[in-house]
Amino acid sequence: TSDTPYTVADIVAEGSFHPKERLQQILEHWRDNQNLVLQGAPGTGKTWLARRLAQALIGSHVPGAVRSVQFHPNTSYEDFVRGWRPKSGGQLELTDGALLQHAERARNSPDVPHVLIIEEINRGNPAQAFGEMLTLIEKSKRNPEDALTLSYHEPDEEDYYLPDNLYLLGTMNIADRSLALVDLALRRRFSFETLKPAFTDDWADYLAAKLPNDPGLVATIRSRIHDLNTTIEQDPMLGPNFLIGHSFLAPLQSQSDGRAWYFGVIDTQIGPQLQEYWFDAREKAEAAIAALKS
Repeated sequence: TSDTPYTVADIVAEGSFHPKERLQQILEHWRDNQNLVLQGAPGTGKTWLARRLAQALIGSHVPGAVRSVQFHPNTSYEDFVRGWRPKSGGQLELTDGALLQHAERARNSPDVPHVLIIEEINRGNPAQAFGEMLTLIEKSKRNPEDALTLSYHEPDEEDYYLPDNLYLLGTMNIADRSLALVDLALRRRFSFETLKPAFTDDWADYLAAKLPNDPGLVATIRSRIHDLNTTIEQDPMLGPNFLIGHSFLAPLQSQSDGRAWYFGVIDTQIGPQLQEYWFDAREKAEAAIAALKS
């Protein structure tokens, strides 16, 4: 219910293997700057964590206070902020996109922080999708004095500014090579927090509980992944952005045959990822996959 407090301790209890202090630090930076990007290698739990950090920022589950959108190469200003949409009868009407809709929701409940999560923020073209909102999202610009005229506005509409209880949270996979580096304008307006793979003791305890018949397998998996990540980190063409994260190896259900489950993860998830990393050095990918199974 909306009255039950929700804190960083709850995130940890629900299975975040990132330490409580680190999560608290991310939350403080976000409160401070209002705009945050969680970036990390594949499998570091960005999406999972984004929703829970949003709840912790708000302090409880408030219906409608968190909204998620996904950026993709065709995301436009008209989709995200505001644009003309056809309505019945062939007319066009000015329609608010997710950002303005959620901003108005926040403005109508000024005592509750509202969060807009933007999944894969670097898959779109942020400068194009945000338009003048790139200026308006700045913490110091959220007041009537710094209001701007929107690109699409009604004839009698006043200049626009965002409410100060609206928080933005983007997620970003830093191993996605098909993407350009994030626009510098965006970098200046968001705090960037990097999530590292968390093969911690909490992770090991969690995995041991999910592999009741193979508790010894956990140490093997941990050491194999550690070796793999060392290889990836030292590869001049890859590096720390390409490490394999813990989410690949945190099953939701108990596994009666731990080894079969682990080999399945290698075959269907980690292996294909490595083949993509070393697409021009197949023997390197094959050797890394064989080492995981040794």
